[in-house]
Amino acid sequence: MLFNLVRIYGVCIYTYTLLTQTGVFIKPLSISCLMVLFQSNGHSSDTVYQERLSRVESDKECLLLQVSVLSDQVEVQGEKIRDLDMCLEEHKEKLNATEEKLQEELLSKSSLETQKLELMTEVSSLRRKLANVERDCRDQEVYKDMTPHADIMSEVLFSSSLLQGFYMFWSNPSRLKRSQSTSLDMDQTETEFQRGGVRATAGPRLGWSRDMQQKNVDAPFAQWSREEVCVWLQELGLGLHVAQAQQWIRSGETLLQASQHDLDKELGIKHPLHRKKLQLALQALGLDEGDGKGKLDHNWVTRWLDDIGLPQYKSQFEEGKVDGRMLHYMTVDDLLSLKVGSVLHHLSIKRAIQVLRLNFYEPNCLRRRPSDENNITPAEISQWTNHRVMEWLRSADLAEYAPNLRGSGVHGGLMVLEPRFNVETLALLLNIPPNKTLLRRHLATHFHLLVGSEAQRSKQQCLENPDYSLLTATAKVKPRRLSFGGFGTMRKKRQEESEEYVCPMDVEMPQSTCFQSGLRLYEDDLDQLEQK
Repeated sequence: MLFNLVRIYGVCIYTYTLLTQTGVFIKPLSISCLMVLFQSNGHSSDTVYQERLSRVESDKECLLLQVSVLSDQVEVQGEKIRDLDMCLEEHKEKLNATEEKLQEELLSKSSLETQKLELMTEVSSLRRKLANVERDCRDQEVYKDMTPHADIMSEVLFSSSLLQGFYMFWSNPSRLKRSQSTSLDMDQTETEFQRGGVRATAGPRLGWSRDMQQKNVDAPFAQWSREEVCVWLQELGLGLHVAQAQQWIRSGETLLQASQHDLDKELGIKHPLHRKKLQLALQALGLDEGDGKGKLDHNWVTRWLDDIGLPQYKSQFEEGKVDGRMLHYMTVDDLLSLKVGSVLHHLSIKRAIQVLRLNFYEPNCLRRRPSDENNITPAEISQWTNHRVMEWLRSADLAEYAPNLRGSGVHGGLMVLEPRFNVETLALLLNIPPNKTLLRRHLATHFHLLVGSEAQRSKQQCLENPDYSLLTATAKVKPRRLSFGGFGTMRKKRQEESEEYVCPMDVEMPQSTCFQSGLRLYEDDLDQLEQK
């Protein structure tokens, strides 16, 4: 306070000196007034400073309070963050455990699917055995039913021969001669005795035996007897209709002249594939087919479905009695009636039939086991079965994905001959995730080395086609709709549409030299088919 007074007094003296030097006279009263003024200003400045200081102190207290509140909130938020970190760790552990369980479930699912396919294979084999047993039982019943008829016929023949002998004896006793065992004609000249014939009186004693009914293969089918035709139907796999055929058929000519309505009404053939099988077999009689498709029965075809990776259709093919000849002339409508609706499975059957054509329908042309395959050709790869393809995947370090090809229809012929089947489709069927790029690249390298440059070139051309769509296991075949035009051309259009073969007769064949031998034979067969 004293310092302030001294300062004010000094200021007043300095001001007075300045005014005196300028000639201005100031009374002592004025000096006192100035001193009072300065003193009042000093007191006012101290008040302002005091107010400011008090405000600063109050602000400081508020800030301290806010800092304490914020520190408490930071501690609370830190505790919450720690709790969230702990929850995150727990959820990560649960997620890892869930992923492990999911992997275990996927492995168990794949094993269950494998067991399911094995059980389906066993069930189909048991069904086939049951069908064979039922067929044998029906054959025995048919033979038992036919035995009385044979007895009656033999008695009638015996009686007629006796009457004829008595008549010739009384009319001309000198002409009576001992008849041969195989003939009832009394006018024939005597010949040497031949074994193997059946006397007219042998029927009641021996009955009707299948072993004695030998088909005369040199005779035309129209001259075959009723029993020979029935045996032929039985061997064809149509033993279900033998009982009705025994009542209706008189000779082979009956079947040759029969219409579709007659087959439905007289033989009771309601299944369209049974009717087609019979018609194809009748057309093939007396013809040299040039290959072995007529020797492949329906039992071989069911085993062939296992080889191409489609065992799930064995019961339908067994019911339809599909044989090698029917495979050659199989149409899209036939496959749809067999409940084969997948585009991939249609292409699988198409290329499998093409492989059979290239190998002359040789029953053992498919390769089921690995062999010495250092310099293997695409023609040999096309003969790989579904099981052999899985063995190739195991050799390429893809054993964990190989079981996914069971029931997929993937075989060597599909991989080599089908342009739409590429490595993307194979990776999709193997269930390799798209994000595993290195694994897919590894598969692509082995696939391209396997199928060869020519097949890879055709696949690349198909891939560059604007209408190309990825081949998947879920794509379905759309049934063809009949185009309704004039009534005069309706039957012709239906016939043309019904002949849409699964593997067309003019299908594009591979140009590689390893396929040329089979290609020449196939072209010869195609020329013969066009000449008909």
